[in-house]
Amino acid sequence: MKIMTQPAQAKAGIITAAMQRVAELEKLPAETIRAGVAAGTIVIPANINHRNLEPIGIGRILKTKINANIGNSAVASCPRQELEKLNYSVRYGADTVMDLSTGGNINEIRRSIIEHSPIPVGTVPLYEVLARCGTVDNLTEELILQVMQEQAEQGVDYMTIHAGLLRAQVPAAKKRLLRIVSRGGSILAAWMNKFDRENPFYTAFDKILEICRRYDVTLSLGDGMRPGCLADASDEAQFAELDVLGELVSRCRAADVQAMVEGPGHIPFNEVEMNMTRERERCGDAPFYVLGPVVIDCAPGYDHITSAIGATMAAYSGAAMLCYVTPKEHLGLPNARDVRDGVVAYKIAAHAADVALGKPGARDRDDAISRARAEFDWEKQFECALDPEKARELRAEALAERDLPPDHGHGDEQFCTMCGPNFCSIRISRGL
Repeated sequence: MKIMTQPAQAKAGIITAAMQRVAELEKLPAETIRAGVAAGTIVIPANINHRNLEPIGIGRILKTKINANIGNSAVASCPRQELEKLNYSVRYGADTVMDLSTGGNINEIRRSIIEHSPIPVGTVPLYEVLARCGTVDNLTEELILQVMQEQAEQGVDYMTIHAGLLRAQVPAAKKRLLRIVSRGGSILAAWMNKFDRENPFYTAFDKILEICRRYDVTLSLGDGMRPGCLADASDEAQFAELDVLGELVSRCRAADVQAMVEGPGHIPFNEVEMNMTRERERCGDAPFYVLGPVVIDCAPGYDHITSAIGATMAAYSGAAMLCYVTPKEHLGLPNARDVRDGVVAYKIAAHAADVALGKPGARDRDDAISRARAEFDWEKQFECALDPEKARELRAEALAERDLPPDHGHGDEQFCTMCGPNFCSIRISRGL
């Protein structure tokens, strides 16, 4: 039986169950979602083999989505720990997860994540390719296609491929302070340099489209030339690759394959808006999926904050999905606690942008928590919080410091330990 992808059905005027569900979640007409999928400005990553998936939409006109990266490395983590990270990601509000495993048990970890994940799962197939072949010397187009076929059969919803990094761009990267910081980008640049051949993801792109069309896999066109520091931001190498990504978006749309475009990692705050606008112009408003961006380089341990600042501006300026950064960025493999901190920081960034843009229903939570504060309804405040556990934790800690029970102060006696009963502005202003 011929599989009709989401865009193929959308172009035929069909509103699928997934499109209908996205419309309900976004509080938008189903026809708006269908038209966006048909045009390629909205993607719904939903592999036909991911059975327990709750579909979501990614696009500039929709609520901003966030992704959490999980996965092991050659020196850290195991399948159990990766499932714990998945659970934390879902629990604290990630809209998608990417399994970026590079160590052992890659296939087992991915299978377990897909089986347990109700949200879309993404991968970077090149990581498994290199893990299998051992060195760049043994990397082949045939192995790339084999791995992508196997991952698609397994149920991966979207795959990052660095097909826009071409051999002609590599000399520009040599002028940089940090050269190429993308793992996939650096691997392919090394392969092209060694064999004096074009990027195999680019030369095999039509075959890759066939695999994606068969399973309705969304392509995330990776930015192998993303800048890894402010000194390399918005340079010749980055924008040369972006132009090629625009070409690949057009080829995806012609083949009825969904595509989004990945964006820069380190960008000065004043260049964020320009980068978002340039992607829209070059890539036909394909959903832009950005890493941060990190707006300063000198705060290791706090990069969930330095990047959330850039992510808010990116989402406000048109980014459709934000890839989280954890406190461990540049320092090590994140654990479950780091995942929580990264997800919450990015939920804040995405939500702030959605409120500012006036997206349907975006401010409902904020108005609800404000009403609860006016009524000193602590439980309702916790329910409305992006991280209810953290709010309860800090409230209990504040009361414990004053030797007060957690349920202290009902009715007019309620207050927080910041102001106390006599300086509580909400209590005082009630009498106005």
